[in-house]
Amino acid sequence: KHYRIITIKYRIALYKIMLRKIRLTLAILFFGLITLLFLDFTGTLHAWLSWMATIQFLPAVLALHVGAVIAWIVITLLLGRIYCSIICPLGVMQDAISWFSGLRNKKRKRRRFSYSPAKSWLRYGVLVVFIVALVAGVGSLAALLAPYSSYGRIAQNLFQPIYLLGNNALAFAAERMDSYAFYSREVWIRSLPTFIIALVTFIVLIILAWRNGRTYCNTICPVGTVLSFFARFSLFKVHIDEDKCIGCGLCAKGCKASCIDFKNHKIDYSRCVVCGDCLDNCHKGALSFGKLTKKGNGDCKSPQTDKDCSSMNENKKVDSSRRNFLLATAAAVSTAALAQEKKKVDGGLAAVTQKEPFKRHTPITPPGSLSAQNMAQHCTACQLCVSQCPNDVLRPSTDLMHLMQPTMSYERGYCRPECHRCSEVCPAGAIKPIKKEDKSSIQIGHAVWSKKNCIVFTDGVECGNCARHCPSGAIMMIPTDPNDETSPKFPAVNLSRCIGCGACENLCPAKPFSAIHVEGHEVHKYI
Repeated sequence: KHYRIITIKYRIALYKIMLRKIRLTLAILFFGLITLLFLDFTGTLHAWLSWMATIQFLPAVLALHVGAVIAWIVITLLLGRIYCSIICPLGVMQDAISWFSGLRNKKRKRRRFSYSPAKSWLRYGVLVVFIVALVAGVGSLAALLAPYSSYGRIAQNLFQPIYLLGNNALAFAAERMDSYAFYSREVWIRSLPTFIIALVTFIVLIILAWRNGRTYCNTICPVGTVLSFFARFSLFKVHIDEDKCIGCGLCAKGCKASCIDFKNHKIDYSRCVVCGDCLDNCHKGALSFGKLTKKGNGDCKSPQTDKDCSSMNENKKVDSSRRNFLLATAAAVSTAALAQEKKKVDGGLAAVTQKEPFKRHTPITPPGSLSAQNMAQHCTACQLCVSQCPNDVLRPSTDLMHLMQPTMSYERGYCRPECHRCSEVCPAGAIKPIKKEDKSSIQIGHAVWSKKNCIVFTDGVECGNCARHCPSGAIMMIPTDPNDETSPKFPAVNLSRCIGCGACENLCPAKPFSAIHVEGHEVHKYI
């Protein structure tokens, strides 16, 4: 009988370890893959991994992916806030930072966490501001608070440059071996304000996670606050057995969410992210993950000794743990099923004057965004489309009302008619999916010619570069002297055919400002 009890305890401990291992494995897998989605510039991974952005909670809500939203609510009602500890990349990043901090504290034999009451006024206050910002169309404010968007900016602005430098080093080495398996990409800051915001966000998160674990998740994050409403009523929870608890406090000292009140044997399930750390820290078996049952419910009705009754109850806990193990695995599987160059060449002789962006009266939004209003209402400023743009056309806006949302500028490239990658990767519905054959019929803007910059008048030379490279044939050259066909010719734009791709602006030889530029349309048109 003693051997049987030891075996049961061993199996319970093994199941607890397995639950935590599964959670960690899935979290590392999701975090690594979604980071690669932002780092990859070749466009090969988005066909396989774009669903990982689509199932993020806020993009799913904005894109009206009802299935994904309902699935997350059901999963939260069953298992609690596992979204925050497995799927959310910002949450997993905080866990990683906290883990490194824990190694340092482990050497000093010090545990840094303790229970703290929920700051409900701050959580709900931030949520109200977030919802008001979304409804009012102030996307820049909402993007500052959204966890997925914050991580996207960090990955695109801080991690991708390092990734590109490594790629360029491989391309340099491969070129010396007559191999072109890699090609180099220019590393540049697309928007200084967005870069600064990403850097500050990253530093603040490091400080908070290093010292206090998941402070951001449980006090600021609006997605965590929304899920907390459902997590309170989750069917399977971490609960404390008061008979076994000796009040050592190890569970609370290792809880990154600071939600375990071991003195009163209570857990704030609205903040618990089901990370499983407390299960490992408890050496008395007082903590378990499962369906909470009330005492005295007749689980042991037969007239046996207390020891036999305890053995029977432990047998029951083993069965419950087995079911929980299988349920957690099934939930992870169902989560996955939700988703079904240009080099600067100056010859080494003189510095080349670079083009400067125009201050456009109307910003240009990508094809598929439908209108500036649709972009403002749905875009989370996650920077995924910016990181995926192969022509360096998309960059974060510096306008205060649309800060960090993508706009188009053509000093480094133009929007090629055959490319529609941004519409394929957008998870929030800000850029609707479009087909390649429809791209050339969407008018996102129109070209405007400026006589004062055109080299036909400034230098008195023939050009016609804009007309030769216009993919829609919207530009024709007209003689400056109507009576002399041999006179220098200047461009005239057919507004009914121009789609605003920016080829004319990008390829115009006039510098630093092109003689022809594109003004955006508030509402896109089909021509």
